[in-house]
Amino acid sequence: MQRTSKYIFSLLGLLLLPFIGLANYILVPMDVTQTNHLKAYGITYWVLQKDVEAEWLLNFRGGSFLFKYAQEFENEMIVRGVSYDVISDADALQIKREIEHPEANMDIMRLDVPPKIAVYSPPSKMPWDDAVTLVLTYAEIPYDVIFDDEVIADLLPKYDWLHLHHEDFTGQYGKFFRAYGRQKWYIDNQKKFEASAQKHGFSKVSQLKLGVAKKIRDFCAGGGFLFAMCSATDTYDIALSAEGVDICDFMYDGDPADPAAQSKLDYSKTFAFKDFKLYMDPYKYEYSNIDNQYYERGLTEGNDFFKLFSFSAKWDPIPTMLSQNHQQNIKGFMGQTTAFKKHLVKSDVIVMGETAEANEVRYIHGTYGKGTWTFYGGHDPEDYQHLVGEEPTDLNLHPNSPGYRLILNNILFPAAKKKKQKT
Repeated sequence: MQRTSKYIFSLLGLLLLPFIGLANYILVPMDVTQTNHLKAYGITYWVLQKDVEAEWLLNFRGGSFLFKYAQEFENEMIVRGVSYDVISDADALQIKREIEHPEANMDIMRLDVPPKIAVYSPPSKMPWDDAVTLVLTYAEIPYDVIFDDEVIADLLPKYDWLHLHHEDFTGQYGKFFRAYGRQKWYIDNQKKFEASAQKHGFSKVSQLKLGVAKKIRDFCAGGGFLFAMCSATDTYDIALSAEGVDICDFMYDGDPADPAAQSKLDYSKTFAFKDFKLYMDPYKYEYSNIDNQYYERGLTEGNDFFKLFSFSAKWDPIPTMLSQNHQQNIKGFMGQTTAFKKHLVKSDVIVMGETAEANEVRYIHGTYGKGTWTFYGGHDPEDYQHLVGEEPTDLNLHPNSPGYRLILNNILFPAAKKKKQKT
């Protein structure tokens, strides 16, 4: 009986060999059937690290990924809990034919080399968490933490992609003075920033941060990819527009702000925003009128959503990539900078997500020189109102977060190269 069983299993193995041979691709679906969308990005990044080309199937089942089959890859899918399908050459060819049909709003982007990622973040622990570092860690995508020393030392060209942590580029320490100015963490942070400014030859922290902002601008001009969230978005543009203008009051830099600061702003230097008005009150927990306030928005957690736009995959592949998702309506979430007033966004900026009812945009993109930038309003896509000192979000509870997916779209974007169209 034992010999018969072995014979039957051996025969079954021989019969199945031709079918296994046909199973030459792994398809990672990114629609609602995917059990862990966030780790799926990490798997794709890991495959690229193995010097294996992947393909991003834009608008096909939520923006699925496709790459050559290997047992190692399948094992890793199982370990990380990512859904996948093993398909044959014929199945893969049929999918590609469907995508390449002229009337199909789909396209194929080849992913070649995994981008080298840097996160601009203070070396000391701050009493808040950053959504990008949380999701990179959860997705198992490697990154380096850099800060002012590295940027001033011109190390940015080592990287392809840069994220700006919850940061204030105006030199006003997040305008936290009224609420936290007597807290030890705030005082220590201010001392460290002032020492750093002096070390790099700047008399004020605002001048150091402007110097950093200009280095980042040059990084983009040279072909770098910039991604920013929350207050790093509007403060970055404010800093660029206020070059040579003192917009900081005495508790931030030791002397009063220029009373004519508003009239001296140069909007031509900004990436995204125009015609904004500064909030010069040093005790007001806002920088300018760019951010749409809760009392202006008229929204609550129950009805706060923003809608992703649909783009032509074949003609507008960049915003299509950045907007890949399994949901079009994304839960809103607050931050020091939550959303951008639509009338203050420059006309050449691509709006990828908006809340039309509140006349605000949440997710925008543009080019600068040879590079690109993307701004995403809000602090944490799975914590509606994340407060200073709260525990970080546990992404094990949100493996399919559509809000976090938008961050990871930006991570893979620098690896993409469009396939040549057949003639």
